[in-house]
Amino acid sequence: MAAELDFSPPEVPEPTFLENVLRYGLFFGAIFQLICVLAIILPISKSHKTDSDSFEFKSSEVVKKPKVAAPQLSKKPKKETKKKR
Repeated sequence: MAAELDFSPPEVPEPTFLENVLRYGLFFGAIFQLICVLAIILPISKSHKTDSDSFEFKSSEVVKKPKVAAPQLSKKPKKETKKKR
């Protein structure tokens, strides 16, 4: 009875090129997702900016003016009509 048991490893075909691409693509995708999650959890402070850079950015914001809608000259008043039932 012990002679009937076969403990040799099963024959597994070698992965094809597309299977390798899929495996490594999923692997790198998982690493990319972990990096993105860590970037959200651990934000990097931007202390390397100088004060003059932040001053220039603020002054450019002040110079911007809100856009004013141009008056429409061809707008005609609408006539009100009552529907007959």
